[in-house]
Amino acid sequence: MKTLQERLQTVEQHVKENKVTVMIIGLGSVGTYLLDYLVSSNDPALRIVAVGRNYEKMEKNVNIVRVAGLIRGLNKSGIDIEAGVDLTDTGSIQKAVEKYKPDFIVNSSRAYPGLKYGSISWANVRAYGIWSPLAIRFTKNIMEACDAADTDAVVINTSYSDAVIPWLKSAGKAYPDFGSGNLNHLVPRMKFAAAKMLNAEDFWNVDVMFAAGHFHDVCISKEGQTEGVDLPLKVYYRGEEKDLQKEKIFAACKIAMPVDAQRNMMNASSNYQIIMAVIDAVRKKENQRVFTPGVFGNIGGYPVLVGYRGGRIDAWIDESVFGFEEMNRVNRESMALDGIEDVRDGRLYYTDGLIEKVKKAFGAELPKFVEFEDIEKVAEFIIGEIIMPKVGGEKN
Repeated sequence: MKTLQERLQTVEQHVKENKVTVMIIGLGSVGTYLLDYLVSSNDPALRIVAVGRNYEKMEKNVNIVRVAGLIRGLNKSGIDIEAGVDLTDTGSIQKAVEKYKPDFIVNSSRAYPGLKYGSISWANVRAYGIWSPLAIRFTKNIMEACDAADTDAVVINTSYSDAVIPWLKSAGKAYPDFGSGNLNHLVPRMKFAAAKMLNAEDFWNVDVMFAAGHFHDVCISKEGQTEGVDLPLKVYYRGEEKDLQKEKIFAACKIAMPVDAQRNMMNASSNYQIIMAVIDAVRKKENQRVFTPGVFGNIGGYPVLVGYRGGRIDAWIDESVFGFEEMNRVNRESMALDGIEDVRDGRLYYTDGLIEKVKKAFGAELPKFVEFEDIEKVAEFIIGEIIMPKVGGEKN
């Protein structure tokens, strides 16, 4: 694939021409929420392509979004449906990418749909890393198709990008440019908490600089604590740094949230934010900051700027407050708590602690590491030995 900067330049040109195509692969709850948000932007420059296997299912989701949007007077975007696309067949995906030549591709597919993996893993093993082979299962096929199509699209992944994107990069494969969700779900909670501590009604003027891996998105959101890890966090109000106790901010992030598919409103919003960050950077000529996991193949989550440097559109990790080494260190600590010891040379390594917990909780023995070539095999093992018994099925 072309470099991200080269692809951003193509997207930049299309934004200036007011012809921007967003392809959503997988129209489940994340994809449908994202479709709704894009339609609600009321931007006639946007063309949206929904890609998946089942036309009737996608048509129903598209129709409700189109009609609801027009009721609100917010529907100026064209929508196409591309059905019959098999995510286990890279050639099928490639044809869709080549047909529509999208500017953005959002992978919102899931190897085991309709299940929040965390509903099984958090209570039993207190970690999410176990699901990495499932999270990468379709992502690797999509990226292989994008590479074969030599797409100019910016690619966004929605599933456990903290480890999935580094895994692809370490294997020498094409990899998504951005990850959505995870870290980005926690940042707004911190802004609301800081605004309350500052007695600031204009919470939108609160800004934070922060980095952490997936474990802390969950741990802080559910429990309001960091498991003893000193995470890098600074808070600003109207551009001025404020001296607030991090522990109080984290504690205030524990707020009631749905545990079903409604939670995917956040992931869809994260996808939307990344897309609009690129578009707004071009239209406004201003740098846009997003918080994104797995970016540029780095494990964990980082603040990232999208904008212009050296006279050209680009994206880069924001080190204006915290250096990369510090952020990388805490991300690796966070991911280790999530059961991921390392990702290197095409292998994803589980921690010994996770392997022990999984054996005790589920009676299943994970391998110490998963080779890239064994992803399908291990994904099937996880479905058969861990998921199926928990959702009412039988072990393989």
